[in-house]
Amino acid sequence: MRSAGIASVHCDIKPENILLDDSFVPKVADFGLAKLIAGRELSRVLTTARGTVGYIAPEWIAGTAITAKVDVFSYGMTLFEIVSGRRNVQRKQQQADGGGAVEVFPLLAARKLVDGDEMSAVVDSRLCGEADLAEVERACRVACWCIQDDENARPTMATVVQVLEGLVQINVPPVPRSLQLLTDQPNYQYFFSDLPSK
Repeated sequence: MRSAGIASVHCDIKPENILLDDSFVPKVADFGLAKLIAGRELSRVLTTARGTVGYIAPEWIAGTAITAKVDVFSYGMTLFEIVSGRRNVQRKQQQADGGGAVEVFPLLAARKLVDGDEMSAVVDSRLCGEADLAEVERACRVACWCIQDDENARPTMATVVQVLEGLVQINVPPVPRSLQLLTDQPNYQYFFSDLPSK
């Protein structure tokens, strides 16, 4: 959120903190971790990790200073969960030793984008096939851009809104390095490639 050169960094965007009113208008809740920052220089003061694991941007984990783009990252992870209707990371099978395969939804969605596959497989099954697949693809593309490791590669929330409204077209983004690291883990679902823009 931004007003007159002052930005509010929520620091904990996740599905549990997005509430719907009687008209299904979303409202952001729980500003307990929020910080006000004025200008880019002051945004470099926040270095103590805040937020919920699974939604926090890489700069929190690395201990580097942050900007309002940490909320963009968290929104991207939340958008993936809205599309799928489930958590982004789920255990697929458990082995006797406690290990097992884990499915990472952002990787699954990106693989479908890259391969040009039907996007219906990534949609919340409770929608019973009633989703607009062009909108699903658009949402997955913008979510992938939102979770880029480099905060400068992430769009602004204004751009995210324009993309989701269909006013701006975007290409398939590169795979974030943090997701690429999962390739070293044999029990993770993974993809990597680039898809030319359509």
